[in-house]
Amino acid sequence: MSTIEFNQLLVSQSDRLKPYAINFTKDGEDAKDLLQETIYRALTYREKFNEGTNIQAWLFTIMRNTFINRYRRRVREKKIFQPDPGGFLEYRSPATANLAESRLGSKEIQEALHKLPESCQIPFRLYFEGYQYQEIADIMDIALGTIKSRIHLARKLLKEKIGTGVAADNLAGVRGLEFIKQA
Repeated sequence: MSTIEFNQLLVSQSDRLKPYAINFTKDGEDAKDLLQETIYRALTYREKFNEGTNIQAWLFTIMRNTFINRYRRRVREKKIFQPDPGGFLEYRSPATANLAESRLGSKEIQEALHKLPESCQIPFRLYFEGYQYQEIADIMDIALGTIKSRIHLARKLLKEKIGTGVAADNLAGVRGLEFIKQA
């Protein structure tokens, strides 16, 4: 199948995918984004499509997996769904927190992160940004077990560098760092 034929087939199927996207997202704009990302991934992985198979089912699978991955990433980012038009709100720590103390803690955490060896720092930062272990392994082209051990080592080193000071008390409010106290 030529590229032109494949592209025409994608365009013809995009109208059929719109209702599925709206059903997944329950929002018109998010549905457009999901549909666009689905078409983009289909074009990217065109060589994996087997001619003669059901392209609509293939595209639907791409859309479903894309939606699930987005959902999981939002959960990891501690986003809380609000049924009102406001959409998603970020999880925030209590309003009574001492801002000077938390700023000090954040600064100390950032300094400790910068002092990590690069071999541990990069996987830890990617994990902190919401990537899964396997995604990090693919990005860095390193074995999955190595990624897990480097992230574990980064947690351990951060725990040692931060200690029991103000920053350690504020770790529970920082996304992705609450596990340092548990290490």
